[in-house]
Amino acid sequence: MAGALAPKLALARAVAALSRLRGGGGTSAPGKVLLGLDGDAIGALGARLRRGSVLVSATNGKTTTTAMLAGILERAGVPIVHNAAGANMASGIATALLAATRRRGAIAGELGLFEVDELWLDAVAVQLRPRVILLANLFRDQLDRYGELETIAERWANDVEAERFVLNADDPLIADLGRDRPEALYFGVEDDSLALPGMAHAADAKHCRRCGAPYVFEAIYLGHLGHYHCDSCGQRRPQPAVIASDVTLEGVRAASFTLHTPAGQARVSLALPGLYNVYNALGAAALATALEIGLASIVAGLQSARAAFGRAETVTLLPAQASNGAGNGDARAPRELRILLVKNPAGANEVLRTLALEPGEHDVLGVLNDKIADGRDVSWIWDADFELLAGRVRSFTCSGTRAPELAVRVKYAGIDPARIRVRPDLRVALDEAAADRPDRVAPLYALPTYTAMLSLRELLVARGEVSSSWS
Repeated sequence: MAGALAPKLALARAVAALSRLRGGGGTSAPGKVLLGLDGDAIGALGARLRRGSVLVSATNGKTTTTAMLAGILERAGVPIVHNAAGANMASGIATALLAATRRRGAIAGELGLFEVDELWLDAVAVQLRPRVILLANLFRDQLDRYGELETIAERWANDVEAERFVLNADDPLIADLGRDRPEALYFGVEDDSLALPGMAHAADAKHCRRCGAPYVFEAIYLGHLGHYHCDSCGQRRPQPAVIASDVTLEGVRAASFTLHTPAGQARVSLALPGLYNVYNALGAAALATALEIGLASIVAGLQSARAAFGRAETVTLLPAQASNGAGNGDARAPRELRILLVKNPAGANEVLRTLALEPGEHDVLGVLNDKIADGRDVSWIWDADFELLAGRVRSFTCSGTRAPELAVRVKYAGIDPARIRVRPDLRVALDEAAADRPDRVAPLYALPTYTAMLSLRELLVARGEVSSSWS
């Protein structure tokens, strides 16, 4: 088999080299070529991994969670093959495996760690036959592509298999997938101080998947995540084995919590913000627990985690020389840009909730695109609680392919129209938003959708403010 695959691997590698020469990251094209030549290539290459593979899927947080897991496995001394750039469809996973292949049927890694797009999970799992699958959440996202959440849940329930599942007990749809799986390992948050006063109107899974009756929520933490039960059929949140308690959220900078596992407990300090990253860390810890990784490695890996590719990433903006009126160049101080990805109502609300914890008035650059990878329908912005920023915005620059719609939304959220500007061109928008505050002391917060985040990264690479658009 290795001999028959070798020429196909060589051709796909040539495509990867050409892609890099042309300035691309080579994250998907080589895999597309390989799968076109051999539709079973993922399974064939995955079989070379001595410790098998683990998969991570969710609507929100896949890239960050797998990055956290990569750090944990590094601390534990487990060599991995990982689609670190976030290309999470079959072609991206094939590319990651291709890059790790060596001669004579060898591969540079022992365990495959792959984040997988929700709609590709069944096809990838069939080929890799994973040891563990982590399912972290299901939120409404790109309805024009994914359909309703129940559609994905049914697909996962009927078509996805693994030796073991790690499931979010706080997400009713996810938790229900483990009802008939005694080996399932659950994780969840237990901290009443985080409970919201009521369910957000953007919440999704409000009804029991078994009987259709509305859930009764004892606590709601994030979207529809929380503690719940069904009065009609008696279903309730499973008791998690991996728990986060005593959570402390420190605005856009950090978060900490006490991690409880079957092996013991420890305090974890994250250099990442928000309850959503606590959930990401908790999922990573639970999957590592299922792999029998030690608690010390789990804690060390989580605490070393840094922002992944535009998710709470911080970039230093270096302004051009400005005239000081005397004919001399005056180098203004650099300004901090914090990039917080927003791509659906639940994720946007958590970013806005986190930003609202920061004191003072904020300068915001919102970039709303409607490309295929974002979802063509941008009506979801009306379910995002921009009202949380009303009275807290110094300036709000709207950019992207749907910049005017974003401006209308934030106006109706209560932000003073005099503080809103519309600049569809991203380069112009970034320049004006960054220069708007002469003292340059406070950070500029960028809230881009997915393709907007990629465009912003490419712009920052061109300006010399980040070294690569793929890291």
